[in-house]
Amino acid sequence: MQTHVIVSYDGTDNDHDALALGKLFGDAGSRVSLAYVRHSEEPDAAAEQAAQTQAEELLERGAQWLGHPEVGRHVVLSGSTGDGLRVLAEREQADLVVFGSDWHTAPGHVQPGRSAIRLMEGGPVSIAIAAAGLRERTDATLRTIALAGGEVDDAARTTAEHLADRAGTALALPSQDGVDLLVVGSRPGTPVGQVSVTAANEYVVETTTSSVLIIARGVVFDVAQSGHTQAAEQHAHQS
Repeated sequence: MQTHVIVSYDGTDNDHDALALGKLFGDAGSRVSLAYVRHSEEPDAAAEQAAQTQAEELLERGAQWLGHPEVGRHVVLSGSTGDGLRVLAEREQADLVVFGSDWHTAPGHVQPGRSAIRLMEGGPVSIAIAAAGLRERTDATLRTIALAGGEVDDAARTTAEHLADRAGTALALPSQDGVDLLVVGSRPGTPVGQVSVTAANEYVVETTTSSVLIIARGVVFDVAQSGHTQAAEQHAHQS
């Protein structure tokens, strides 16, 4: 089954970084769709239709930027972007939600915005955060993969190994120059299928110079096949 990646997109520069990371996952075999969260319903029918049309046009421009006008698009109505994406991810059985970094993040660095943080604290799906400025990198790849240290969830380790194997490379060290993607596992004790990050790994995320993939506890993410807890269990039994 093809992995489903949802990209949160609102037309800002940093959400174009999210598009760029989503495109890398798509080029590697994932199914990509775009999502925009509207925060309120307009009071009359004409204004509501206009707002909906504007949202759809925004996603159309995002699809054109990707170079894949056929990608799925979702306009979600919610007072909170994080909550709206949570509901959408569960409804669509998505494997990953991709965010851009916060708007003031220095190029080459990662800073989760409020919506990403909301899903980092008990969210039901793995998330990725694009490094600021990724949209401008014509050489961007998912070739060099690293795994954050500490007490590592088997699902995160398996995910990192699978991605590195697909790229034909060995796992890199998090401190190594030129890392394309840092894989971070959820903290011990987190319910299976949820995301929760230790304070130490929050610091790792905020000081890395690569895009970040934060794995829901016990759920392996692979760009071409939906993650599942059994893969993590098999890896643990083989270790």
